Amino acid sequence: MGVKLEVFRMSLYLTFPVVMFWISNQAEWFEDYVVQRKRELWPREKEGQRQELEEFKQKIRKQREERLLRAAQQSS
Repeated sequence: MGVKLEVFRMSLYLTFPVVMFWISNQAEWFEDYVVQRKRELWPREKEGQRQELEEFKQKIRKQREERLLRAAQQSS
């Protein structure tokens, strides 16, 4: 009984990774499932969103530079 169980477990340990590797390397499955899911989770950005983000970054940088400049002027 113990030997048969060990043979079954060993065959399961060896076949599971091979099967998973084979499934994940199927191009059609990858295209249909993974790429589609990625597009659902992270839709393409609109040009206006990118511009708003860049403007926000510039605003934050400017505020930080002004704060550092004020702190440097007060300390000297």
